Amino acid sequence: MTQDQKTGFRMTGRKVLIISVSSFGVILAANLTLAYNAVSTFPGLEVDNSFVASQNFNEELAEQLALGWDVRARHEDGILTLSITDPDGQPVRAAHLDAVLGAATDVRADQTPDFRFIDGAYRAPVDLDRGNWNIRLHAVAADGTEFRQRVVLHLR
Repeated sequence: MTQDQKTGFRMTGRKVLIISVSSFGVILAANLTLAYNAVSTFPGLEVDNSFVASQNFNEELAEQLALGWDVRARHEDGILTLSITDPDGQPVRAAHLDAVLGAATDVRADQTPDFRFIDGAYRAPVDLDRGNWNIRLHAVAADGTEFRQRVVLHLR
C-alpha cells in the first residue's frame, strides 16, 4: 500500500492548477496593492524640467553654502521652532521665509506654518503627531541669495 492510498490524498492536475493560480493571485494582489500605494502617495515632480534645474545647481549651491547658515528645528508644547544661525552662531532674520511641513511619506497632510520671528527664531503654532516630518524650507537672505533646505524633524 502506498502513502497516497493510506491517507486518501491524491495530487491531481486540477489541484496543482488551483495551487498555482492561488499563489500567483496572492502575489499579483500584493504587487497591485503596493503599486497603488506607491503611486497614490507620490508627491509628484519637484521641478518641471530637471535638466534646466541642473544647469544652475552648482552655482546656487555655492551661493547657499557661502551664507553659512545652520538650520535646526524642534517642536515643543505645540510650537514649531526653526532656528537659523550664521557662521558666528548669531540668529538670522531672512528677508523672506516660507516653509511646507509634511509627513516624510505623504503630501496629503502638508501644511504651511505661519512663522513669526520671535526672540531670534521663527516660531509657529502647529499640532504634530509622533513620527518623521519634513520641513521644505525656502528663505531669501538680505542680499537676495536663495536658501533651500529640507529639514528633518523626528518626534517621539
